[in-house]
Amino acid sequence: MSIHRLFLIWAIVSCVSFGSMPLGAVETLEEPTEATVRDIAKSLRCAVCQNQSVYESNSDLAKDMLSVIRTKVAAGEQEGAIRDYFFQRYGDYIYLEPTTQGGNGLLWWGPFLALLLGGIALFSALKKWRRETPVGKSPSMDTDTDTKTFQNRLKNEMEQID
Repeated sequence: MSIHRLFLIWAIVSCVSFGSMPLGAVETLEEPTEATVRDIAKSLRCAVCQNQSVYESNSDLAKDMLSVIRTKVAAGEQEGAIRDYFFQRYGDYIYLEPTTQGGNGLLWWGPFLALLLGGIALFSALKKWRRETPVGKSPSMDTDTDTKTFQNRLKNEMEQID
């Protein structure tokens, strides 16, 4: 092989390899406003769909809500103000992730509070029960007279059966 041929092969390989490098490094740049619209729309529930975000839903209402979000973001409104706008119209239901404020706080913390109160009640009942029962004695058979009475009664009933 001649030097010219080697140089030509090297040039072609270099061009192909260096030419393909930027293709892997290209980032898809997204407008910050569209990212904001997507974030807000993903946090809001479609009012007519079953547990779908406004961003994922194909319903007409979701499309209208998405257009309102785009308009408000383009106008420069803050995310919180846009979420409040939808909250005023639809209530707590509009949030995909429920808040822990107001009545929802009781729903979130109620089970833990019930477990805690149940544990305290159980602990105090067991403590009281241990205090009332002397060590080594059964609460049902306190004295020997109870045992003798029980044995006599059992004997009488057995005689009646025969």
